[in-house]
Amino acid sequence: MRILGIETTCDETAAAVVGVGFDGRGEILSNEVLSQIAEHARYGGVVPEIAARAHVEVIDRLVARALKNAGCSVKDIDGIAVAAGPGLIGGVLVGLTTAKAIALVTRKPLMAVNHLEAHALTARLTDGIGFPYLLLLASGGHTQLVAVRGVGDYVRLGTTIDDAIGEAFDKVAKMLGLAYPGGPHVEREAAKGNPERFALPRPLQGRPEPNFSLSGLKTAVRIEAEKIAPLTASDVCDLCASFQAAIVDVVVDRTRVGLRAFREIAGHPTALVVAGGVAANQAMRQALQRLAVEAGLKLVAPPVALCGDNGAMIAWAGLERMRLGLIDDIGAPARARWPLDTSRDEAGAKA
Repeated sequence: MRILGIETTCDETAAAVVGVGFDGRGEILSNEVLSQIAEHARYGGVVPEIAARAHVEVIDRLVARALKNAGCSVKDIDGIAVAAGPGLIGGVLVGLTTAKAIALVTRKPLMAVNHLEAHALTARLTDGIGFPYLLLLASGGHTQLVAVRGVGDYVRLGTTIDDAIGEAFDKVAKMLGLAYPGGPHVEREAAKGNPERFALPRPLQGRPEPNFSLSGLKTAVRIEAEKIAPLTASDVCDLCASFQAAIVDVVVDRTRVGLRAFREIAGHPTALVVAGGVAANQAMRQALQRLAVEAGLKLVAPPVALCGDNGAMIAWAGLERMRLGLIDDIGAPARARWPLDTSRDEAGAKA
């Protein structure tokens, strides 16, 4: 079985082909990603209209390249998976329309994939882990602790009540004069700084519910920066180090609480999984590795190339759904919002 995956929910245009190897595990046959960072950097963030136009300009040739590098044609594909949300609706429509056109012409099954589900299932592609497992999903737009009990079976244990982790990194980077996207630049500067110079808060630490709150931490960084302005290069490094240390402490504390909540509803997890763009942060990975050892669990983190948005994760989620007969019709809608756990009220909290 070989599935073509298409991803256009934000500022990466991606297409990939994923299959199943002789051992029954997932196999990435091709994975093509074109980033739009250069187009958005001057604005300090993603501009939806620019993103949508950029997807339109490259999607056809990127799909063709993914097929060519996988050594197959569209006739050899068993199904087409596409991220149908959540995301910037203009970009989502580009990918969804492309996938529907291919499905109609080839009469292949269409799988309209939840972008968050694709992140949630990436660990099964890379490591073949079984259900159930605890997922920390951390990206520019999403911060959640989720009990992953099966394909299509997700329980959100906690979420952010304001900023997502990646969003907080980007905003702190911007206020300190670092380039967009902020996460990698903050991490690089933090490696040269003193994480104990600034006494920053650890929001919600010790609270019994596994939720996150990061806007107060971001504000604390701004206050400290204003106190010592103008900032030297050393000041920026120390602020980044102190901010990152606070984020890591919060993530470990909130995930520890999430593990307790997980055990109450799903028993013992097979693994602790971290996914999403922020999963590329090495300080966070190391801290979560220590937590996993403490809890007697394996930490599963995707390769850095699969932390950000990519077509391989979409193709794999489509493959998992297709094996269960979860096929979508041509009327599948594009969704700006699409929570994993549809039983939870999203009001007042970011997905």
